Amino acid sequence: MGEAHRVAANTKLNTESSRSHAILMVNVRRAVKGRSEMNVSMSAENGHSSSMMDSLRPPIVRKSKLVVVDLAGSERIDKSGSEGHTLEEAKSINLSLSSLGKCINALAESSAHVPVRDSKLTRLLKDSFGGTARTSLVVTIGPSPRHRGETTSTIMFGQRAMKVQNMVKLKEEFDYKSLCRRLDIELDKLIAENERQRKYFDDEIERITAEAQYRVAEAEKECKISLENEKMKYHQEYLDSIKILEEKWKVHQQSPKKQIKEPKSTSNGDVQDLLQNEKMLRQSAEDESNDLKNQLSHWKKMEATATAEVVRLRRMLDTEASQKDKLEEEIAVLKSQLMQLSLDADETRMSLDTGDGPGKIFPGLDSLMSHSRNSQPREQSNGPKAPVAKLFEQVGLQKILSLLESEEPDVRVHAVKVVANLAAEEANQEKIVEAGGLTSLLMLLRSSEDETIRRVAAGAIANLAMNETNQDLIMAQGGVTLLSMTASDAEDPQTLRMVAGAIANLCGNDKLQTRLRGEGGIKALLGMVKCGHPDVLAQIARGIANFAKCESRAATQGNKVGRSLLVDDGALPWIVKNANNEAAPIRRHIELALCHLAQHEVNAKDIVSEGALWELVRISRDCSREDIRMLAYRTLTSSPTLQSEMRRLRIEC
Repeated sequence: MGEAHRVAANTKLNTESSRSHAILMVNVRRAVKGRSEMNVSMSAENGHSSSMMDSLRPPIVRKSKLVVVDLAGSERIDKSGSEGHTLEEAKSINLSLSSLGKCINALAESSAHVPVRDSKLTRLLKDSFGGTARTSLVVTIGPSPRHRGETTSTIMFGQRAMKVQNMVKLKEEFDYKSLCRRLDIELDKLIAENERQRKYFDDEIERITAEAQYRVAEAEKECKISLENEKMKYHQEYLDSIKILEEKWKVHQQSPKKQIKEPKSTSNGDVQDLLQNEKMLRQSAEDESNDLKNQLSHWKKMEATATAEVVRLRRMLDTEASQKDKLEEEIAVLKSQLMQLSLDADETRMSLDTGDGPGKIFPGLDSLMSHSRNSQPREQSNGPKAPVAKLFEQVGLQKILSLLESEEPDVRVHAVKVVANLAAEEANQEKIVEAGGLTSLLMLLRSSEDETIRRVAAGAIANLAMNETNQDLIMAQGGVTLLSMTASDAEDPQTLRMVAGAIANLCGNDKLQTRLRGEGGIKALLGMVKCGHPDVLAQIARGIANFAKCESRAATQGNKVGRSLLVDDGALPWIVKNANNEAAPIRRHIELALCHLAQHEVNAKDIVSEGALWELVRISRDCSREDIRMLAYRTLTSSPTLQSEMRRLRIEC
């Protein structure tokens, strides 16, 4: 979207001059897992308040920002010939670049004041050139002698920028929002659990109370009914026995004395029996009454037990209520502590944002890691890392190369990154090769299954392949075969870019043309076309251009005859297809390769049959680079086959 809104204009210096800067900013947040989850699980197992306090530590969040900038070029008005609206745009562009230069100068001279507020560009980039970031600066210059002054000022600007020092720091913050959400969830759980237990205790008390009251009422009712029945029964028996005795006494009084003298003992015996029976009945009634009293006392004891249970449950409820109050107090204390922590973190963040620290900017790869994975962890505020050259002097090349064979994957990754970074310097390449570094890199490329190691090893080989002597060694040790195998197995575009870059460097050696093609170098380059990544395609186009240029030179010197090897391997259709590619690096290399292929009459028929003639005509007319445009023109005018085909089609060059 940004590229679609970006405007380019035609000036005398550049046919596609950018009229604006392009800035891509990506903000990244990453939650650091491990500590907070561990504390939470420990608190869940122990259930103590101290463990709960430990579990409420806020999680850590790491923040980072990636800024990718494409600055518009600075153009002198008298040379560019800008007028009208284009002139105003050029003024704004030059003003913002001037502000950036002032900031770089102030930082390079360790000035107390850096004018970052002079333009929007410097405000956006203040963290990159004077903050806590790793920064890489690419300056571009032109080869024309006419613009020697601009070239000199650009190089001096780059030299001043190299003096700027940055402090690389790890920025970590506490995720208080996540902790607050977790506290709210825990509080809701505690409240819900407390309410549930309280409701359960209330229901249990009501149930026990109702059951005790019901049992007491039933016992009293049964006891009362039994007592009334027994009382009525014994009272009725007592009345019946009195009535019988009275009747017998009346009969005895009315009869003559003679008749009643003799049975006197019998009547007295009956009365005694009746009295005895009455006594037994009374005793039985008393026993029954005692049993009922015992039952009544038993029910009263049960009532007392139920009352004691109710009291116990009430005490438990009071205890739970007091625990709830304590928990609420602890939660309040925790909330206050959380608020204080948040305030302290804000103050710390403000102090960190306002602080500046000296450091060094150095491009390239990660520094050499320690020999063991059990080394001390890195502090949150890292100091400036030593440059790779300093590590090279302190540790030694042999020690670094020995780490390439370490059993620890992380050690091998960092060691190969250091070797690749050292190989980027021409002064170190000979030392690396003499110490066996090339052999070790090829061994890693052959045996390692780690994508990162293979990518960085291929990049290191590409750096070494810039030297002609090293190119012979790479070929002698089967480097092209290994690179071809890596290209067929890899899926990562960056790995393919490194492999294509290494093969492209080898393609620039005149002596290795036939051998490179025989070991599958050209096939590997064309096989990586299916990736479709612009960076990979740019390296493929560069390799084909180098190969075509070497073939053209060899044919001119009489060292080569016959059709081009690129044409034999089927590279011409892809060259024609990408001759007008939107990406400038791909298009420039393909145009150059096509011009070199068309320089020799033996390739002319293939050029015509594949439709490359039209592309050559377009290049001779519309190419932005004058040297390529003139090369295409000379090629078209010097080839009889191409001239006859153009006359047949009535094409004017």
